[in-house]
Amino acid sequence: MSSSLSRRLPHIDALKALAAQVIVLHHLVSYGPIARAAHELLPALSGALHQYGRMAVQVFLVVGGYLSARGLSPRGQALQAGLPELLWRRYLRLVLPFLAALTLTLGACSLIASSWPELVPTDITLGQLFAHALLLHDVLGYEALTVGAWYVAIDLQLFALLAGLLWLARRGWHHPSRLVVGPVLVAGMVLASAFVFNRQSALDAYAPYFFVSYGLGALVHWLGLWRHRRAGLVLLTVAMAAALAVAWRDRLALALVTALWLAWAQQRHAEGRPVVPAAAAHALARAATPSYALFLLHFPVLLLTNALLAQLPGATPAVGAVMLLGTWLLANCLAVPFHRWVEAPAARFDPLAWLPRLRTA
Repeated sequence: MSSSLSRRLPHIDALKALAAQVIVLHHLVSYGPIARAAHELLPALSGALHQYGRMAVQVFLVVGGYLSARGLSPRGQALQAGLPELLWRRYLRLVLPFLAALTLTLGACSLIASSWPELVPTDITLGQLFAHALLLHDVLGYEALTVGAWYVAIDLQLFALLAGLLWLARRGWHHPSRLVVGPVLVAGMVLASAFVFNRQSALDAYAPYFFVSYGLGALVHWLGLWRHRRAGLVLLTVAMAAALAVAWRDRLALALVTALWLAWAQQRHAEGRPVVPAAAAHALARAATPSYALFLLHFPVLLLTNALLAQLPGATPAVGAVMLLGTWLLANCLAVPFHRWVEAPAARFDPLAWLPRLRTA
């Protein structure tokens, strides 16, 4: 087993790989002639994917919070690195692949504008493009130019909010008791999100609306370090059940289930009893690694294959199903080189590396 594979968490890979595929299938049964063919051929399955598939984003939010807490505060301590540098690196890691995929999407739109105009954005302005580059399109009220753009923006906001809360815990962080300050601040924001912000749909362009899911993942990591982890998980479950009793939300219920499963899987992993067989770990790693690339890239592929199907005379639902399968396979295949040649280099690229002030702030 390679050293890189040995450092991976197979249960995390399983969640990422599954959630990415569900989101892709959700979009495949939601847009264009391919979607109509799928609903004709398999109405029950297509209807379920169309209605509930978007909820797989909650899995990504929980996993994202878990991995961010693991990286920013592995023992529950306050933030040690410079906050501006962390946010800059996160921004580059997200936005550079996003802009590359957005360029491909707009290129696909230009090719299909005459055959499928309803999904082609019109009157794209410089301000709209600039807002997308800053991941502020929803905040500034611009129409998204591609599906999933909102998630990329929210991911950056959530990371910034988590890092900011851990930064607030810096004062006195060296004292042993201060190891709980960051997690307590995060827990407070989770409760505020669950009981207040997440119930206000007008706030869905801002991090506090989604922080309950992201924060649940972070708290799962920290509770795994605590000797009273079971009691902590019970308290967390009771709090989320109370929030659901106040106002039921399917998304929050799924986030809670995901967090509890993650806590169980992580404990099994720590005990040397992983829930994912060793034989499947490598395959899951290969499927999970390009999950962000797949999330970004599948929509331009979907646009082109839908336009192709629309041009086929007398295409039957069976032909549409074949196109759906082909779109899914092509998107997965293209995600691998996109990750290798775009996403991975973006994670290492820093055009402001010569500014030492960013690293010491």
